[in-house]
Amino acid sequence: MIKFFLMVNKQGQTRLSKYYEHVEINKRTLLETEVIKSCLSRSSEQCSFIEYKDFKLIYRQYAALFIVVGVNDTENEMAIYEFIHNFVEVLDDYFSRVTIHNSKEQFKPPSAKLSEGGTNEQHRVGKAQVLPSSVHTCCV
Repeated sequence: MIKFFLMVNKQGQTRLSKYYEHVEINKRTLLETEVIKSCLSRSSEQCSFIEYKDFKLIYRQYAALFIVVGVNDTENEMAIYEFIHNFVEVLDDYFSRVTIHNSKEQFKPPSAKLSEGGTNEQHRVGKAQVLPSSVHTCCV
């Protein structure tokens, strides 16, 4: 089970943190500091899996960004390692689609976006397109 998810830069600053179990704020800061220090201090030749206290850390480095996932002892390390890569691919795919044309469209007021286009069955909000669906289509 995933306990937390961190995105950290090379300077050790947390850019994103998500906890899936309750951790007090002051303990989060201490935990993040220790986790970041242990990941940043490792060389690229060392394994990306670290046993830390009562859980495991799995991390990957992408340019100046480290993604660290804390999991319990029963979790499959390779599955989480691949999950991190898939997450980065999704982010890359999403953010690489931004063009000058898209950025102009992005800054329209939300009310203008909602009043835009289409029939009652199809609406565009930003880059997302809301289409009608049914339980059969989603669950089969």
